[in-house]
Amino acid sequence: MTTSDAIVVDRPQGQPGYADLSRSVRAAGLLDRRRYHYLGRIVLNFLAFAVGGVAFVWLGDSWWQLFVAAFLALVFTQFAFIGHDAGHKQIFRSRRANDVTGFVHGGLVGLSYGWWVGQHTQHHAHPNHETKDPDVDIPVLAFTIEQGHAKRGVVRWVAKYQAFLFFPLLLLEGLSLHWSSIRSAWGGGVRKPRLEKVLLVLHFAAYLTAVFLVLSPLTGIVFVLVHQCLWGVYMGCSFAPNHKGMPTLPDGHTLDFLRRQVLTSRNVRGGPWVDFALGGLNYQIEHHLFPNMPRPNLRHAQVIVQDFCLRHGIEYAQCGLLRSYRYVLEHLHAMGAPLRVSR
Repeated sequence: MTTSDAIVVDRPQGQPGYADLSRSVRAAGLLDRRRYHYLGRIVLNFLAFAVGGVAFVWLGDSWWQLFVAAFLALVFTQFAFIGHDAGHKQIFRSRRANDVTGFVHGGLVGLSYGWWVGQHTQHHAHPNHETKDPDVDIPVLAFTIEQGHAKRGVVRWVAKYQAFLFFPLLLLEGLSLHWSSIRSAWGGGVRKPRLEKVLLVLHFAAYLTAVFLVLSPLTGIVFVLVHQCLWGVYMGCSFAPNHKGMPTLPDGHTLDFLRRQVLTSRNVRGGPWVDFALGGLNYQIEHHLFPNMPRPNLRHAQVIVQDFCLRHGIEYAQCGLLRSYRYVLEHLHAMGAPLRVSR
């Protein structure tokens, strides 16, 4: 099966399904909360943020601040990972506690938690679905041949060369996330619009005040650009390997939940450093099968899930980090090929 194949298959009769796998995972205690793990991770994130803040004030109006901008891009992404886990109810059992955590972390990085939960829930329900997954409906990219042919104007030109432009485009991902958050909060597309508006206004007011109170206008503008662009690249590089280049699902497919989640997802190998850098998203198959599983349990579930898939003939995609990006670029290049030969 190539990375661009659409899956239209029936579930073989008599094959064990999701309930069998779920019982094994639950029996291993992998759905139990890991509150102390998350508490430690949140404390370390805030300590790192504090270190960045102290360095920012101490350096003053200096071009050395660009290193602080890069460091804070890493910290902001780690905050976003906590917001992601809260949105999946991985941290606490109660919705309220998870939502409080999610709103706080969304506010810290300037994202609408309510907007993100809405579109991410839809993605999990329909991963890589050609018409239902918002993550494959990106105006400047074509993930299927049909999407490519539907592009017009400048966007069509971008889609032609999207494999070459993919990483440069990620420089704008942070700004895109901010804009989508603002548009949703003020457009009534979130559950708590008043709260979201307050958090976003506080974020941008505090962020811009701190930058331009300490830095001169030119240094401040460059600081913001470096920070936001690197944050966008880090966010994009964390989420892109998970599904891009994997099979897409058309309307009318008959895959059951188990196969829908496994066959459209890709895991990334790499050990503890990759686990940290990608916020556990490198265990994408397990995360999609058990969205509320705490992040530190995913690597233990991976052994059970991979063994289950091997025993029951379900294709299980896994590769190294650099290879995952290569798959993404190869797929984008293939989807843009018809546009490069058409007039």
